Amino acid sequence: MWMKEKIIRINRTLFELEVGILIFGVVCQLFAFLTKDKAGYSLGLWLGILTAAVSAFHMWWSLDRALEFPEKEAVKSLSTHNILRYGFIVAVFTLIAISGRANPLSAFLGIMGLKASAYMHFLTRRVSGKIYGEESIPMPAEESVEGQKM
Repeated sequence: MWMKEKIIRINRTLFELEVGILIFGVVCQLFAFLTKDKAGYSLGLWLGILTAAVSAFHMWWSLDRALEFPEKEAVKSLSTHNILRYGFIVAVFTLIAISGRANPLSAFLGIMGLKASAYMHFLTRRVSGKIYGEESIPMPAEESVEGQKM
């Protein structure tokens, strides 16, 4: 029960994105078993998945933080954090390529889990619905034009 309470405290959209990244990693791992260098491909894939998950969390954190700033400061903050995030991804990818222990292409595939997760939103929405409960979105109030309802 404590795990469910911990998950509910996490932003729902972030949770859905992280679940999508994880699902993408599991599906890609099935194909990694078909390669000659299973360990190298798997290590690269999961380092890429971990990088994608950290990037998703950083994206949520920086967006959440920037909403409290005035417009110019928010744009500057978001730009700075985008550069930091991309720098982190490039650094991880470079270290993987230099080390020779993990496959850089499978690491790139894992990093693309961030994008794939966004496209799997229809699936991850169902998973979060089971944990968070169905989301009830209030209907917008009817606006009136010159005193008449639309």
